[in-house]
Amino acid sequence: MRRPLAAVLAVALLVAPVWAQQQEPFEPEGYRTDNYRAPVPATLAGARVLTIGEAEAIWRANSGVFVDVMPRPPKPKNLPEGTVWRDAPRRNIPGSIWLPDTGYGTLPPSMDDYLQRGLARASRGDKAALLVIYCLADCWMSWNAAKRALTYGYAKIAWFPDGTDGWEAAKLPTEDAKPEPRPDQ
Repeated sequence: MRRPLAAVLAVALLVAPVWAQQQEPFEPEGYRTDNYRAPVPATLAGARVLTIGEAEAIWRANSGVFVDVMPRPPKPKNLPEGTVWRDAPRRNIPGSIWLPDTGYGTLPPSMDDYLQRGLARASRGDKAALLVIYCLADCWMSWNAAKRALTYGYAKIAWFPDGTDGWEAAKLPTEDAKPEPRPDQ
């Protein structure tokens, strides 16, 4: 009876690492276009992937610009008169520039231009400036935006996959955020 159990355990120990590797998301060739709040890959080709400690060191040294790409629903244009609209609050890493809705897998031309202009402002036109792109933990929007920034020719893109979730969990400071005005505003 012990031999069959030992054999099953041995097989399980051999298969478990392979199964775990299959569960880790792979880095797609293109952009993620759905299910944006899901586990993200551990890599982004061409970008530096930051831990919380590395992101904090860059922030404390003021050696990079942090770019938040967390989405935000815009105020509907056809609200009845007198309707009160309250934007959902967002707290981000102090000093960040917030470019909402720029991490979707497909961007309309106006949003693509908005992202390009926002990154140019953040980098002061220097494509060699360090840009740290983030959102929330397990958020493909930051992965997409960082990948897109690489295609724009930025040489020092850092992707911070833990985003504000990891930042706050590490008890690091945040501040109330105001997004950069969108093209449709």
